[in-house]
Amino acid sequence: MKKTLLLLSICSISIAFSQQKSKEYKIRTVAFYNLENLFDTINDITKNDEASPMMELKGNRSKVYWDKIDKLSTVISQIGKDKSNTSPAIIGVCEIENRTVLEDLIKSEKLKSKRYGIIHYESPDKRGIDVALLYQQRYFKPVHHQSFNPNIYRDGRKVYTRDQLLVSGYLDDELIHVIVNHWPSRSGGEMKSRPLREKAAYQNTKIIEQIKQKEENPKILIMGDFNDDPTNNSFKEVLKTKDKKEAVGKGDLYNPYESMLKKGFNTLGYRDNINLFDQIVITSHLLDTGENDFSSYKMFKAAIFNKRFLTNKRGRYKGYPFRSFSYGSYTGGYSDHYPVYMYLIKEK
Repeated sequence: MKKTLLLLSICSISIAFSQQKSKEYKIRTVAFYNLENLFDTINDITKNDEASPMMELKGNRSKVYWDKIDKLSTVISQIGKDKSNTSPAIIGVCEIENRTVLEDLIKSEKLKSKRYGIIHYESPDKRGIDVALLYQQRYFKPVHHQSFNPNIYRDGRKVYTRDQLLVSGYLDDELIHVIVNHWPSRSGGEMKSRPLREKAAYQNTKIIEQIKQKEENPKILIMGDFNDDPTNNSFKEVLKTKDKKEAVGKGDLYNPYESMLKKGFNTLGYRDNINLFDQIVITSHLLDTGENDFSSYKMFKAAIFNKRFLTNKRGRYKGYPFRSFSYGSYTGGYSDHYPVYMYLIKEK
């Protein structure tokens, strides 16, 4: 009897495992990438774009611009491709000057077949840098987008920083919401500038509240260059992110990049410090709770796209992301940030 029960148990496990392996899934990549000063070569008198590395170059600006477009398109074309067989369905970007540079990017040789759409607003940032969302039109259908000014003040003066971009739409047949961020920098030091990013985080909570007024348990992805690590107050105290799946309750935010930071991973290096400023945070409805229920889109894996060709192999920035600009010259690199990405999967 015991042998019979044991054999039945083994057979049941084998059948369940076989059924799990035979399942087919849709895989969609969502990503974020700081494009490191993707400025055009034309002086815009309404902005302080003269301070951009592109405009500071003494010559060959056009050649540098198109080389940078080619480099960035090479990276984007590869993010998530090993699992999804294509570039990201959705990718948030920051440090771009205007819509024109994005149009040049999506029309590049490596991306033009993907038919990316663009959602972009001009932000009040003094340097003229914006955030935006690119999306493959065959996978994602936007139904609403809105730009939010975080209304940050310091010492009674308004801080002209980047807007926060909300895009809602259907990923295949599922409604999702994406918030693209580029929070205030650490200029003046981390401690002094910390309240600015906490205020930016608070603006994210207001956007989430707005979404929840129309949808009880929405699928939201919060992505960006936050200029804060996952363990900083902006995440832990304002957004109240959780780093362990089992600690995530209904309506909570899960940040898979916190555990990566604790393991020593990073997305940029500066002055001998490494940081993980680039992240994608999700609401609980996008999290697999361990029941392997992928009847709707859930996060399968989050990662940093830190391929060897994106890493500097020599000089003072050895081991850091292979940046485009350094001390007024073009290095031939890609960006001073690694992209981050996430696979969303569901059963076919």
